[in-house]
Amino acid sequence: MIVCRTLMGLLGGAAIAVGLSTTVIAAEFNFNLQGFLPAQATIPSKIIDPWADKIEQASGGRIAITRFASMQLGGKPPELIDQVLDGVTDIAWNVVGYTPGRYPSTEVFELPFFVNDAAPASAAFWKMMKSDISEREFGNLKVLGAWVHGPGMIHSNKPVTVPSDFNGMKIRGASRQINGMLKELGATPVGMPVPAVPEAISKGVIDGTTIPWEVTKALKIPELVNNHTEFTGPMLYTVTFVLVMNKAKYAELPDDLKAVINDNSGLEFSIFAGTTQQAYDAPARKLAEKRGNNIITLDVSQSAAWADAAQPVYGAWLSEMEGRGIDGQALIDQAKALMNAAE
Repeated sequence: MIVCRTLMGLLGGAAIAVGLSTTVIAAEFNFNLQGFLPAQATIPSKIIDPWADKIEQASGGRIAITRFASMQLGGKPPELIDQVLDGVTDIAWNVVGYTPGRYPSTEVFELPFFVNDAAPASAAFWKMMKSDISEREFGNLKVLGAWVHGPGMIHSNKPVTVPSDFNGMKIRGASRQINGMLKELGATPVGMPVPAVPEAISKGVIDGTTIPWEVTKALKIPELVNNHTEFTGPMLYTVTFVLVMNKAKYAELPDDLKAVINDNSGLEFSIFAGTTQQAYDAPARKLAEKRGNNIITLDVSQSAAWADAAQPVYGAWLSEMEGRGIDGQALIDQAKALMNAAE
């Protein structure tokens, strides 16, 4: 557990200077925040901690956020959003796709070979979240951030260069759209939260996984498989993340503290989160290089062949969105326009 900061650190020096003992000043509002990755992973340590620290400091110590990594408060990753809804957890970050089909509009950013870069995609995701997705699908939550990670890729126990290499392979996917893509490409998709991946690989439950480079370090993936396939051009896929807060807990805050939360959340935070995750792809990749693992980088032409093979995912998604009364093509067009504008 990462213990939340208090005003002791800010006031301690002054107190000692005048010969007073340092005491911990109790916060007026104490919130717990839960996530599913270990504390040292990129999202908890490089994204969530800086966000929470800023809020604590900007509130003058009136808000305290205690952080719990690796589901220390109990439950499983797919339950995180419900935990916030039920008030079990005050704040949580999660992969949206861990609640399959529940937030369908967010899936537009998970379509294969759709996103080029995490920063403009995260900006577009937040703007679309604010314009109508939040009200339509997250109305019972306070959404604080919405972002995507860097290029998703393949990590496997045998080399994968063309879609047919997937034949007979069981590959983990993080969401419905990614699993649909894997099936179109010839693999047998296996859905599971990312913390379960190392054990599943080591026990032979799966032959590989789709995750970005960034999280491979925390999961020790380069020690479990020797082959990594990355793409040139648009990403094979990405997944969507949200940082959400219990709406009633947010409503209890006075206006000045609501402003602290709002000022440190939203568009800039979402871009920061996506950019930070993508920035940590490179150092994680170097670990696989140092081990001498086989890193396959597909060129533009090879990547395009994969994109062509994955195209049926679009038709299936558009048809499903129509059945839900959602204009999927409008979401695609809006996301593309916003990403292009942000590049």
